[in-house]
Amino acid sequence: MRATLAGIGAYLPETVVTNDELAKTIDTSDAWIRERTGIRQRYIAQRHETCAYMGTQAARAALADAGVDAREVDAIILATSTPDQAFPATALRVQAELGAGGFGFDLSAACSGFIYALSMADAMIRVGQVRTVLVIGSEVYSRILNWRDRGTCVLFGDGAGAVLLRAGAEMAEGSGAGKPRGILSTHLHAQGNLGDILYVDGAVGRPDKPGHLVMNGREVFRHAVGRMTEVVDEALAANGVSRAEIDWLVPHQANLRIIEGIGRKLGLPASRVVVTVDRHANTSAASIPLALAEAYADGRIRRGQLILMEALGGGLTWGSALVRF
Repeated sequence: MRATLAGIGAYLPETVVTNDELAKTIDTSDAWIRERTGIRQRYIAQRHETCAYMGTQAARAALADAGVDAREVDAIILATSTPDQAFPATALRVQAELGAGGFGFDLSAACSGFIYALSMADAMIRVGQVRTVLVIGSEVYSRILNWRDRGTCVLFGDGAGAVLLRAGAEMAEGSGAGKPRGILSTHLHAQGNLGDILYVDGAVGRPDKPGHLVMNGREVFRHAVGRMTEVVDEALAANGVSRAEIDWLVPHQANLRIIEGIGRKLGLPASRVVVTVDRHANTSAASIPLALAEAYADGRIRRGQLILMEALGGGLTWGSALVRF
């Protein structure tokens, strides 16, 4: 029994903010941002577009894609670093809006959150605890940014993505005909002694702090390419799969230079790497499902194909997931 990808959905806020618009309020320029990050715009949530609201819209889209009623959902796992409240969990706000049953909880692993949540859902399906799980990444990073710090505020955006996982033992069709569908394996890592290179300075338990995102970009970049390449190879080795067999790499969308560096290390052409960072910026736990949803909607990702997802985030946390769609 495996966790199969039955549906994919996404939600992006109504407001687009370009680099030129940012340059009107902070000391930056479109050229400066593009050269260093590849980003040209981002989506910024308005007041009504909360973490729960966006997560609900993405979840509804995933359910519709799968043709599944919300009442069939056994669990909701929502990955976020920007919940609407300390409690109840944002996942339960989504549950209420959907009219779903079962249980739900939030998971915090920064930009690796979606991979971590996918792994938790996969494990619960494999042991028979649940059969249908919504896995959501939803983030409103615009609300934890210092908008006077051009080194961080230009990098992030808001949005939500979701997948519906269902227990199944089907074989794939198309390019992967005869091979098992679903999540083949997930691989999670963390190194807490690197927590001070990317963090949020404050939270409910530290009201004396401003609660803004703080990042040592040079150090994050230094660790990102190597760690994410390693965890990709770990997933391939665990399944006896070569790099050449990957149909699509769907990486965390943090920085175009990081994505290109990983692609080069893996020997993958740009045509097999899904990139949305130029339009979405870094949406943290939402970035992988948003990228997955875009490539699925435009027909690039098709049933039977082998998809490799990977991410690195504050903690440091990092991980990968290999999926036969």
